Amino acid sequence: MSGQRILVVDDDLHIRRLLHATLTRAGYGVIEAKTGREALDLAAGDRPDAVLLDLGLPDRDGLELVALLKSRAGVPVLVVSAREATDDKVAALDLGADDYVTKPFDGEELLARLRAALRHRVSAQGGEPVVRAGGLSIDLSRRLVRRDEAEIHLTRKEYDVLEQLALAPGRVVTHSRILAATWPLDHDRKIEYLRIVVRNLRQKLEPDPAQPRIIANELGIGYRLLADT
Repeated sequence: MSGQRILVVDDDLHIRRLLHATLTRAGYGVIEAKTGREALDLAAGDRPDAVLLDLGLPDRDGLELVALLKSRAGVPVLVVSAREATDDKVAALDLGADDYVTKPFDGEELLARLRAALRHRVSAQGGEPVVRAGGLSIDLSRRLVRRDEAEIHLTRKEYDVLEQLALAPGRVVTHSRILAATWPLDHDRKIEYLRIVVRNLRQKLEPDPAQPRIIANELGIGYRLLADT
């Protein structure tokens, strides 16, 4: 299972069910919105990893949402629409959409385009697709953590913190940067929460959590992932 969650924005129940089946079969979690307002709320609060966006929504045109969703969630937005006109495709891409898929769509092609968009996101953030540290393999494009090919199951918050460290292997990542990227609401950005998550990560990842060799503490500053060189 990838552990990644996809926000599906479409007012058509049949399409939502089809996309839900396609995505869950491929190992993704699915969040659903029927309106633009729901989409913006879920993008901010649930922190999806990508958005599949229909343009024909009941409360506003989907083209208006492309830039808003990109800024609100900071993740790939793929338009999935019945609109075939070149003008619509160009407008969506110019507004920041990462791809444009026309309905009716082929499920396997849609999944391939989604995977490509997720890989591109990792590259755009300056990260390597796979980071290795202390016998661990951290696959940033698939959100998978393994040791000796066995998957290590992390909570979403644990993975989100680890991802911030893996995007800058060997470098110090400040507390404030991790908190801002991982806790979407300002009032939740408490250093105590971060320390609890890091402690839980060490319990799952470190051979000896009392003497960490994978996640190092930079006192008063942040944390560093001691990646293999």
